[in-house]
Amino acid sequence: MNVIEFNHVWKKFRKGEKFNSLRDAIPNLFRKRNSLESEEFWALHDVSFAIKKNEVVGIIGPNGAGKSTILKLLSRIMKPSKGEIRINGKLSALIEVGAGFHNELTGRENIYLNGTILGMTKKEIDSKFDQIVDFSGLAEFIDTPVKRYSSGMYARLGFSVAAHMDPDILLVDEVLAVGDMAFQTKCAEKMRELLNSNTTIVLISHSLSLIQSLCKRVIFLDKGKIQNEGEPEEIIPYYQNTVLKQQEENLRKRIGSEYEKVKVERDTPITITDVSMHNDKAIRRNEFKVDEPIYISIEYEAKKEIDTPIFLLEIIRSDGVLCCSSNTKNSSAISQITKGKSLLRVDLSRVHLFSGIYVIRISIWDKEMIHPYTPRKKEIFMVTAQPTSSIVGGIFIPNINWSKESNAEMIIEKIREE
Repeated sequence: MNVIEFNHVWKKFRKGEKFNSLRDAIPNLFRKRNSLESEEFWALHDVSFAIKKNEVVGIIGPNGAGKSTILKLLSRIMKPSKGEIRINGKLSALIEVGAGFHNELTGRENIYLNGTILGMTKKEIDSKFDQIVDFSGLAEFIDTPVKRYSSGMYARLGFSVAAHMDPDILLVDEVLAVGDMAFQTKCAEKMRELLNSNTTIVLISHSLSLIQSLCKRVIFLDKGKIQNEGEPEEIIPYYQNTVLKQQEENLRKRIGSEYEKVKVERDTPITITDVSMHNDKAIRRNEFKVDEPIYISIEYEAKKEIDTPIFLLEIIRSDGVLCCSSNTKNSSAISQITKGKSLLRVDLSRVHLFSGIYVIRISIWDKEMIHPYTPRKKEIFMVTAQPTSSIVGGIFIPNINWSKESNAEMIIEKIREE
């Protein structure tokens, strides 16, 4: 049985359009329709999907993909421009928690106001009032106007109201990390409780590890269209690799317009003429799998002999994080550079870098590593995600083996004695 159906749904907005309040809507009526600000765009393009009862489905995608638009359509905050949406069951939305609060009202009054907006009767709110207050941890401030609350207190009360609705369908949009660590633990426990109660859950999150651990099915949305859907083990790597290709294109544009910060003499005695990357079959490429060997060839040309130069290799993630570096200072590979063209090979073996976009920076220095002869930061390569990987974040993917000791008591005793 389907509890949610999206049938060929389209949603159109105008750039700069806001309908969060009457204050936003009235000025919009008087805007010039021929201005750039009022151009129309489609946030959703012919989106169709169905969610069965008791399913836990994740929706992932980059910012602006249309994820929050889907949840707002499901929660009836807005209506589709075209298409049909069907919902069978009582629905609760953890979207922008506290959005239905009134600043001049107390916490107590807002529990009743927000609960009513979410579809609870006064009798239901009465029966759950103490549980909501206890869960929020705000009993001391429950009769204080919420305009005096901190943002954390505001979010905690909003989450507490929505989480106690006992819904058939729960919509969650990046609101689990509210409050302090103790309250986040409560949020996690409540989510587990809802999962065990066979509640249908639609979860939006940029935390791929959370999506992977909670969801049985994932929908990948980009530019208002469903790009792919299926099991997390298949869709998450697909999503990561799609995002990586977009990042690679942006990074190439950025690097192409940057000037190297290290000052180098114009008439340098040595230049790096080319850098290429290869797999173990000597095929030149710039895309590798996480466990694939990587080899680098550095072609350089010297105008004169150079005594004991040092080659420095750095691998930098697209966000500027230095992942690893190596140099030839204590290597016998290069003791002297002779005049003319030469080739240096670097065997990185299986570096097990996590999926991402990386830049190779290579520079040649004098033997004291004080003066750089020449830098080069042009080569970009991509490491793609593996569908079978259980690790969804980090810099490196280590070879980790988990094992359970059968004689645990003896080992623990031995460790304590030592």
